[in-house]
Amino acid sequence: MISFFSCIILLIVGYFFYGKFAEKVFGPDDRVTPATAMEDGTDYVPMGTARIFLIQLLNIAGLGPIFGALAGAAWGPSVFLWITFGTILGGGVHDYMVGMMSMRHKGASVSELTGMYLGNGMKQVMRVFSVVLLVLVGVTFSTGPANLLAMLTPQMLDAKFWLMVVLIYYFIATFVPIDKVIGKIYPIFGICLIVMALGVGGAIVLGDYTIPEITLQNLHPKGTPIWPIMFISVACGAISGFHATQSPLMARCMTSEKKGRSVFYGAMVSEGIIALIWAAAGVAFYNGTGGLVEALAGGQSNVVYEICFTTLGGAGAVIAMIGVIACPISSADTAYRSARLTLADWFGIDQKPIKNRLLLTIPLLGVGAILTQMDVQAVWRYFSWSNQTLAMIALWSASVYLYRRKRLYWITALPATFMSAVSCTYILMASEGFRLSTAIAYPVGILFAVLCLGTFIFTCVMGKGKHAGEEAFDVDFSKTDKL
Repeated sequence: MISFFSCIILLIVGYFFYGKFAEKVFGPDDRVTPATAMEDGTDYVPMGTARIFLIQLLNIAGLGPIFGALAGAAWGPSVFLWITFGTILGGGVHDYMVGMMSMRHKGASVSELTGMYLGNGMKQVMRVFSVVLLVLVGVTFSTGPANLLAMLTPQMLDAKFWLMVVLIYYFIATFVPIDKVIGKIYPIFGICLIVMALGVGGAIVLGDYTIPEITLQNLHPKGTPIWPIMFISVACGAISGFHATQSPLMARCMTSEKKGRSVFYGAMVSEGIIALIWAAAGVAFYNGTGGLVEALAGGQSNVVYEICFTTLGGAGAVIAMIGVIACPISSADTAYRSARLTLADWFGIDQKPIKNRLLLTIPLLGVGAILTQMDVQAVWRYFSWSNQTLAMIALWSASVYLYRRKRLYWITALPATFMSAVSCTYILMASEGFRLSTAIAYPVGILFAVLCLGTFIFTCVMGKGKHAGEEAFDVDFSKTDKL
């Protein structure tokens, strides 16, 4: 249990010190933000910092720090280290830099930011990549909640009925101004997510359970290698590219750059703490990785319900059901909203007029509705890899951004190099990838990461010449006419 509390303390200390260091590297100031200069009553809507924090937490979290942490705990308490240092050195920096870059560029989506700093070719790739990924999230988190709601309601209200209700809600949440639905409901569910984690954590610590101490030994009962699979399995709760699609949503609502650390870095640290609690709960509740893996075979939602019901009683069961239904819904509706805004940035479509929002919302939800009728599980297996690949690209974009502003780019270049190795190695050896042996995948993955770092150094640091995106500069509305 000493290891568990040490990691909790490290996460909190990391926010105050490394988060402050990341803030100093970026250099926020008192310039006018897009929320004020470009306020449109739809997507650019000024909101209070506390509300934005809770929305950001639910946006990036959902069930990620619960399901991902439980999956990662199958390797044993070594996952504590990845959650802790992944959050401090990787995820917090990733979320903060993308959110702040978006604020400096009129609330631009991650695909547009990528184009500014990694070139037009990468921008086109990221546009398609992001939209497909976001729609896939929306589709997957439509059928799951619908099935659970069908189980809890009379037989006449079957899964098809609830799927229609969920899709209608997604349409509303994607279409209406961000402060009307998301801004009102998300803070409540964000609090529920925190309460659920604190309740489970307290019950595990105070109850008759033993949280094991950290060991680097691979305790996975099937012998599945830690590298790189654990680093892919635990995305939300350590570092996740999906966050790069969500941070721009809040970048369009913040009224001060100096609140960026508490919102972006702070929400990521909070998610890391939630993930750490659930990872500890998984191995402690089932008395080791063997029992946990056996329980996970019956479904992650069942594991969450069993832990909550056993440790917290009837109230815990209610909170658990809110979590496993509301959290995926929250991930899906903001995924669709991000997809709409990505397409709007892509095609230059102003989203203030209602007809323009309908122009994008209806096709997106239409495609999503069609895909819910198909088996998307085979495609979903690629999500974990594509998620971390997106994080890798976002970190390289941030590295170029910092280099051009003569800032300490190593703060993003090092985690970008690490994630390059993770993403490449995984797709080479994974069952949904090339299925190569570790003898090939490991050295090739490391070589790919070295090549990425070498390309960055050669192009940016040593190149000194004009390169893609050199025309991109921070926008300071206080020195220009308001848009």
